[in-house]
Amino acid sequence: MSSWNKWWGRLSAVLGAVVLSVFVPVAAWASTGSGELVVEAARRRSRGAGGFLGLLCCLVVVVVIVVAGAASDAQAARRPPR
Repeated sequence: MSSWNKWWGRLSAVLGAVVLSVFVPVAAWASTGSGELVVEAARRRSRGAGGFLGLLCCLVVVVVIVVAGAASDAQAARRPPR
């Protein structure tokens, strides 16, 4: 299997794990009574600089994940085959 296929396999596994471990429980919680109140309060809240800071934080997390993956791949490439 080529390294390109391995990379896509790992990426899809990570994205699948994120969806199952984060988004599914959040969606279930948001559909309950207390979750609906929080969602409605978030919609009414003014956006201000919070949107920019949230975007910046998200970008930092994505960059850290990409750098960690690249470092892991580089380390694996330097290792002699078994």
